[in-house]
Formats: sequence, C-alpha cells, structure tokens
Amino acid sequence: MLKRGIQKWDLVFLIINSVIGAGIFALPAKVFALSGVYSIFAFLLCALVMMVLILVFAEVSSRFEQTGGPYLYVLTAFGKIPAFIIGWLLMLTRLFSYATLINLLILYLSFFSDTFNLPEVRIGLILLITGLITYFNWIGVKNTARVSNVLTVAKLFPLAVFIIIGLFYIDFDLMKGGTPPNWSDFSASTLLLIFAFGGFEAGLVNSGEIVNPKKNLPFGLITAAAIIAGFYILIQVVSIGTLPDLANSDKPLADAATGFMGWYGGMFITIGAVVSIMGTLNVQILSGSRLPYALSLENQLPALFGKVHPKFATPYVSILFFASLVALVAIIWGFMSSLAVSVISRLILYALVAASLIKLRKSHPEDKHFKIPYGNYLAIAGIIATIWLLSGSQAEEIWDTLVWTGLGLGIFAIHRIFSKLRKKN
Repeated sequence: MLKRGIQKWDLVFLIINSVIGAGIFALPAKVFALSGVYSIFAFLLCALVMMVLILVFAEVSSRFEQTGGPYLYVLTAFGKIPAFIIGWLLMLTRLFSYATLINLLILYLSFFSDTFNLPEVRIGLILLITGLITYFNWIGVKNTARVSNVLTVAKLFPLAVFIIIGLFYIDFDLMKGGTPPNWSDFSASTLLLIFAFGGFEAGLVNSGEIVNPKKNLPFGLITAAAIIAGFYILIQVVSIGTLPDLANSDKPLADAATGFMGWYGGMFITIGAVVSIMGTLNVQILSGSRLPYALSLENQLPALFGKVHPKFATPYVSILFFASLVALVAIIWGFMSSLAVSVISRLILYALVAASLIKLRKSHPEDKHFKIPYGNYLAIAGIIATIWLLSGSQAEEIWDTLVWTGLGLGIFAIHRIFSKLRKKN
C-alpha cells in the first residue's frame, strides 16, 4: 500500500508545478502572433473553460481515494477499455512532454555556454537529471513533495518579479486594440493555450498518496487554478505592454525582462525558466510512473508494475520503467514536440471525465463527496467546449493521436490474451 504523504498545500504546489512549465515562457508570443492584443481575451476564455473543467474534476476526484486519477474515474463510470485508453494517453502525454521539456531545458542552458549543445554533454545531462528526479521519487513521496514545493516557489518568484516590475513599465500605446482576429485565429489561440493551462490532471493521479483526498483534492484544484489564471493573464498583459516585437520573439519573457530590467533581468528570467522546467519534469515522473502501477492493479498491465518498495512504500518497478523509458525517448528523439498529441489527448480526457460526472451522479448518487452546483450543466458545458477546441485541430494531428491510441489498445489486447492463457494453464 502506498504511503499518504502529500498534504493540502503540497497538493496545491504540485498542481501549480504540473501546470506552470515551459509553455508560459514561449506561448505569449505565439498567441499574440495569432490574436494580437485580443490574446488577453483568449487567455481569459481559456481560463474560464479550464475553471469549468476543474470544477467538474473537483467533484469527480472527491469520490476516489485510490491512485489512478482520471483513469480510475473513467474506469468506474464506463469500464475497462475507455479507462485503458485514458490511462494510455495520460502516460504518452507525460512521456513525450518529458522528452520535449528536458531537451528544452538543455537548450536554455546553452544561453550560458555552447558546451551544452555537444551531443555527449546533452546525453549526460539527460541521464543525470532523470537519475536525480528518479532517486527522489524512489525514496518516498514526502521527499518528492518537498522538492516539488521548493521548485514551485522557485518558479513563481521570478514570474512574480516579472509581473510586479513590468507593470510599472507598460506602454499603453502597445495595448491599443487593432483589427480583431478572425474566429479561426482566435480559436487556434485558445487551443494553443490548453497546453499552458493543462496538466492539472497529473496531480490527481497520486490520490492514493494524498492525505484526505476527498477534502483536499477540491481545495487543491480550485486554489491552484485561481493562482495560475491570475499569473498567466498578468504575464500576457506585461508581455504585450513592454515588448513591441512580441510576435517575433522566441523567448518573450526573457526579451521583455531584458527591455525593462537589463541583461541581468533577462538572465534572471532564463534561470527561472530552467527551474520551472525542472519542477515540471519532477511532476512528469511523479505522475507518469504511477500510471503503469494503477493499470497493473486493474490487470491491464503485468502485475510486476504493481510492486511496492518495502521500505519507501513507492511503486519502484513502475518508477524505474517509466524513468528509463523517458530517458531513452529524450535521447533518441531530441527536441520532439508533443504539443498536438498532448493537447488532443488532454481534451479527450477532459470530455470523458466530464461525462463521468453525469454517469456517476446517476449510478452512485449516495456517495459522500464534494458536490458542485449545477454539476450536470457544467459537465455538458465542458464537453461542448472540448468539442469546439478539438474542431480547431488538424486532421494529421488527430490521426497521430489515433495511431498512438491504437498501439496502446494492441498492447492491452496482447496482455489480455496472455492473461487468459495463464489462467487456463
């Protein structure tokens, strides 16, 4: 049995850490290029959509105390095959996001020296960083939570400095609205921001290690969402108001900070980006490594992944497997963007969890849990919003996601066949 070592505020920091990653250090420019000043409204709309979904997750998550998160919710509501698909997509999202982010981290480090671009240095750093994060996960979730808390404060501090100082340097002429973007560009902006706002579901996978999850999960989700939305909207306002060439910037926060705080300000934000990515990498392994464990408990992956360390009470086989896999993918694929598959996977996940709320209210009305007003209507609104956002995806991106899903279902089918053969023998 896993040890419950994640306290209420640990959970808030964990969710913030899983959401605020590298995205916010790059997306302000990309969203501005699509929607201009009106990108602030894209941030507001995305924050509203995500708040609806987070309220839905707050109710559904409060019904469960076991490890598994969205996988467990869909399993209870709709059965094994839809649940396996969700668990598989969750794991792929963690896997490819980790590979992308750790390579991005090394690119940021090249700001200080070109040595970091050498292939052998890159591989060595991937192994070193992954090894350190794996070690903290191995020795216990309390240690992982402490690391997460430190990294969350360390990533929020430079962003807070950027906002507070930047607000005094805003050029309001840059904030004047021009021609409104067309609906297609505005929708694309909002879809892109799902990558920045998404990831909160990663903190729910560890429900079996959270103290009093039925009470603390709703608190953690809602509190973290409010903090994240506030930071993101203010960051976009400062970026637009202080960086005239925002649309063409590869590192908008660093460039904006250099403009109003000088070179050292840009370096300060660059260091903040490195720390921020480290925090997200920590959460990726923490949550990603629990997915094979959760799937094995339901006999959807081999029982080996369900082994728990006798001393540290951590799923050590699952941790080693996932960490080895992410290191391998990171080394082979390099800076591989998983943005499209990640966003589409998340939207499918959000829609299924929203549908789970409606189903669970009918099938388990007697359960004691956190209950949101007008829950069914909010769940329907969440489903409609995800369908609208999915409509902005490219056919090729949808196809890539289907291919990866098909691979997972193939693995699931093979495991089921071998399980049945073992039972017969």
